[in-house]
Amino acid sequence: MIKKQNPLEPIAVLLETIAPLTRLQILLAIGTGEACVCHLEAALGLRQAYISQHLMALRKAELLLDRREGRYIFYRLKDPSLLDLISVSARLSGLSAETVSALINTRVNPSCECPQCLPILIPAVNL
Repeated sequence: MIKKQNPLEPIAVLLETIAPLTRLQILLAIGTGEACVCHLEAALGLRQAYISQHLMALRKAELLLDRREGRYIFYRLKDPSLLDLISVSARLSGLSAETVSALINTRVNPSCECPQCLPILIPAVNL
């Protein structure tokens, strides 16, 4: 006998996928822009390997898109309305909309500006 899938199961899977605190932090740090792993590492204060594990789960769930630029991989949300879901969840949890809105990255980084990615600037020497 084949068990019929409950039509609500995809919703439960999505919510389970984004539920861990670190994944919520990653999704908000990516926000409506994009971010590389080293930027997420600097922004969240977490180890690269730990962030990569969570990015892998979010990619596997097809919630993220990525692009390579040189040695960096930049991540962005496949569907930015995911941020609306997080904002509504925050409101239902008693948090203000401003609390979550303040955490959403809105910058699209053509090249990452985190400390690990910025080129070292050498001061000009007057001859």
